[in-house]
Amino acid sequence: MKTLVIAEKPDMGRNIAAVIEPRAKNNRTYLEGEQYIITWAIGHLVGLAEPDAYDPKYKRWNLRDLPIIPEQFKIIPNPKTKDQLKVIGEVAKRCSHIVNACDAGREGQYIFALIQQQLKLKQPVKRLWISDLTPESIGRGFAELKDSVEFENLTQAARARSEADWLIGMNASRAFTTRHQTLLSVGRVQTPVLALIYDRQKEIEAFESQTFYDVKALFKQDQLEYTGTWQGERLTSQEKAETIAAKVHGKNGTITKYEVKETKEYPFKLYDLTLLQREANAKYGYSAKKTLDLAQALYERHKVISYPRTNSNYVNEQNIEGMHKALHMLKSTSYASMAAGADPSRVHVNNKAVCNPQRVEDHHAILPTLKRPGTLSKEEQHIYDLVITRFLSHFYPPAMYKQHTVLTEVEGETFKTGIKELLSLGWKVLIQDTDKKKSKSSKKGKEDEEEENQEWNDRAFDLTPDKPVQCKKSEVKEKATQPPKNYTEGTLLKAMESAGKSIEDEALRDAMKDSGLGTPATRAATIERLKKVGYITMQGKKITVTQKGRTAVELIRHAGVELLASPEMTGQWERRLHQISKGEASADVFMQNVQKFTVSIINKVSSQRPAPSSLFGGDEDKSKGRGKRSASKAAPASKAKVERTSKPTPKSAPAASNEAPSVRSPLGRCPRPGCDGHIIEGRKGYGCANFKTGCSYVIWKEFAGKQISHAMLKSLLLQGKTQVLSFKNEDGSTYKGRLILAAGGNGQLAVQAVDSSAAVKS
Repeated sequence: MKTLVIAEKPDMGRNIAAVIEPRAKNNRTYLEGEQYIITWAIGHLVGLAEPDAYDPKYKRWNLRDLPIIPEQFKIIPNPKTKDQLKVIGEVAKRCSHIVNACDAGREGQYIFALIQQQLKLKQPVKRLWISDLTPESIGRGFAELKDSVEFENLTQAARARSEADWLIGMNASRAFTTRHQTLLSVGRVQTPVLALIYDRQKEIEAFESQTFYDVKALFKQDQLEYTGTWQGERLTSQEKAETIAAKVHGKNGTITKYEVKETKEYPFKLYDLTLLQREANAKYGYSAKKTLDLAQALYERHKVISYPRTNSNYVNEQNIEGMHKALHMLKSTSYASMAAGADPSRVHVNNKAVCNPQRVEDHHAILPTLKRPGTLSKEEQHIYDLVITRFLSHFYPPAMYKQHTVLTEVEGETFKTGIKELLSLGWKVLIQDTDKKKSKSSKKGKEDEEEENQEWNDRAFDLTPDKPVQCKKSEVKEKATQPPKNYTEGTLLKAMESAGKSIEDEALRDAMKDSGLGTPATRAATIERLKKVGYITMQGKKITVTQKGRTAVELIRHAGVELLASPEMTGQWERRLHQISKGEASADVFMQNVQKFTVSIINKVSSQRPAPSSLFGGDEDKSKGRGKRSASKAAPASKAKVERTSKPTPKSAPAASNEAPSVRSPLGRCPRPGCDGHIIEGRKGYGCANFKTGCSYVIWKEFAGKQISHAMLKSLLLQGKTQVLSFKNEDGSTYKGRLILAAGGNGQLAVQAVDSSAAVKS
């Protein structure tokens, strides 16, 4: 009999088949060769069942029915991908052995475990554990298949994570929603992340800026000029500051202290996923999810980088040879000039900044593979550029500086100067332009510091300490203390990695990685979830908390379940899951503690006074989980797929009309009740002509992969639906459906499948 190989996604399955069964017959949902049948999941084919699978009464959300704690968790196939699950079951009957080739990580292990459980697969299982999808890695991986028993602890950790999230999400969301009559999504990871953002925003709002004054002086010695900052207690009196400036102006001074030391700046660490997401957010403004999607495409589709969902910044000894080969490959690409200056001898097994096996767990840092990049999109190219530049930097010497510290005394007043004199760019030659921009921004951010560190990159700082200097100029600068900065996705990822602790020390921050909020693979989804449920909003790069998000945090804290909103404590839960994956802790004990906590949540929420609806910033999020609607359609924690709706109309929606052509003919009457306006065409949408008087009705021109034509718009305005169209599922298959105007009267669209059971929700 043959061996069944189950990959996580179709592309991965086809890559594997090209290596182990190059002549395999393509049967669309699987590939079959002489020895192997290769098929695939499409993400999660199986998930945890909804509460009503345990008792029909749970279809209605009722506080008296909580907590819901199953004795044994039930699993169900995803209706949308049940056909693929059936295919796996059928081909498995013809196989005597199975290879788990899902992603080499916790979630990949769980995807396979659920398939195995649902289909009752009894065959012996081997594990393919590889970090990239190049033919060399796939071939080596199959030559070194591991026994599945080695990964049992990882499976237990994955199962515990999923079931813990279900218990907290289902119970806490239902409890807070029914108690306060507003749909409130609560989760084991998302709530403490929301609390981080909330606390930062409260700090900003409570901040009171204080005015202070700096005295700056320009000193000259022969041809050398340098500036210094007055040293002493912070000056809050402008008069005193001006007195000091006048006192030293034009006077001679002496050097009372002069220290010089050479410093080295080594390349930044190789990328793990979180660090890559932070850099891409800072440089390109990409969201965490976007960076993950781009990195996943470079890994799966283009096969030019290693497995991206890693939390390691280091490599193993066996990766060193591959890094040297990758360097050689880059010499025949567009990176040739960068690769030409690289020194292979700098990357070796004794270079602990690169090779540190003790710091590598499931996967090494993100590296380029030996495959030359083909045609990449602009955004994919950005991420690949980051990976390549960081990779090549470790083949370059450190940047060399002379650090000058000068104390200049004039008329009894002391001024301090810090000069960072460049001796050699070293690896920074790879990021010279970026580095200059960063230097400017970093100087700007340090204006309120007592010591300025001026960069001298184009000349030497030749100061003679025993010669006098003259104060050529002095001035007073008015400044103000600055509030903490809003989180961006990049800085929030950093905070999630260390469970909210502000840790500058790199070693300590690394030690906190096991105690972070979520994992590298799930942090982007957590941030997206907070956006989707209306708890946070983006203002450019800045993340701000909505009124609903504020109230959610305050209600949770006032209920006495602080742990639910505690980043540090929830980070410890993630640490425990990590210990379970290593066989150092018990999954049963962990789940018992989660169950106890779930019970305490229900007890405390039950005694909480209901909050008035005005605290949530509007009634659009009123509970939809009560009455006859099933929990699966309203539960924030649910993974059930229902009707897909378009994104909520933003307050600025009518601005779509502002960008319309100069001639804007009426295309139909505005459907909003009480509005007598007409719909006109804008650049991105069809909006109401009465937008200036407050009507924000808009239908966006693109939705669910369809461009809304004038004919489709007319059907929507007159009949509330379009003709039957074809739509694509995530697995590439198609289904028939219509675009319809969703309830709410604001122009939201939805896809209504012809077969209603096939409707999906984004």
